[in-house]
Amino acid sequence: MHRRHFISLAPAALAAPWAHAQGGWPTQQIRWVVPYPAGGGTDALARVISEAMRPGLNQQVIVVDNRPGASTNIAGELVATAKPDGYTVMSADNAILAYNEHLFSKLRFDPAKSFTYIGAFGRFPLALVVTPKFPAQTLKEFLAYVRAHPGKVNYASPGNGSPHHLAMELFKNRTGTFVTHIPYRGAAPAMQDVMSGQVDCMFLDLPAGLPTIESGKVRALAIGSAQRVPQLPNLPTLTESGVKDSEVYAFQGLLGPAGMPADVVAKLNGALNAALKAPVVVQRMHDYGMEAQPGTPQQFFDMSRAEARRWGPVIKSAGVKLD
Repeated sequence: MHRRHFISLAPAALAAPWAHAQGGWPTQQIRWVVPYPAGGGTDALARVISEAMRPGLNQQVIVVDNRPGASTNIAGELVATAKPDGYTVMSADNAILAYNEHLFSKLRFDPAKSFTYIGAFGRFPLALVVTPKFPAQTLKEFLAYVRAHPGKVNYASPGNGSPHHLAMELFKNRTGTFVTHIPYRGAAPAMQDVMSGQVDCMFLDLPAGLPTIESGKVRALAIGSAQRVPQLPNLPTLTESGVKDSEVYAFQGLLGPAGMPADVVAKLNGALNAALKAPVVVQRMHDYGMEAQPGTPQQFFDMSRAEARRWGPVIKSAGVKLD
């Protein structure tokens, strides 16, 4: 795959073998790859954002193509090897941008070199929740209970290597505690068993968990954002509760194959940033507990690589491997 510099950005991440797009790009449908099944939060967000981007893209239709599997690597390989003409893009999150290079011994793409970074959508924090039956009302009480009952407390996650799993590994590292991991195949069954009391706790993402928290079906103890979130103003952050260097959140953004033309990237980035201000997108992000992050391709690239560096030692320390 040939790569040249994209303006002043990271040389391998945002490069353009074609100096300019052909004609009045876009002139045809754009394929938007989503690395998860249809009907989930990532899929729904891609559809609402892509529709809101149409006014900035000559009203061209964006077709969502769901390609789940292999912890987003199937979609990643597909996009990394696509023609870099701007007609193939993808939703990307922590997995492909920060985790998988540490979770898999071999990848068929390099997150820092195989993609053009277009722009971030936003991020949403994860909250530590317990079953309503759990004998702790605060994070301080939770930590005291865990330390008094070593090996007796367990936690659920949607699967090995998920943000929820790694968030708890970071939490354990920062607090010097041990809780037993019970991986599930997806967030819904994990959350169901925490609600019923079959499992004690988990880190829960706000898009899936906000209604469950608000209804009292689980008890939230702390949230992994830098500041409290408006949807749960009374919920303290992990930092407020005494756990330092413990921000845990998932983030998403838009990628394309390495080597996209600079003017196509600029047009996509502009359309994306405008879409993030559209009322329908603002409302959807609020419903999901997401913080919008409009910005430049360089900012998206820098954030992604910083997250990869942050999570590498956590994954190595926990001994998590997916192959």
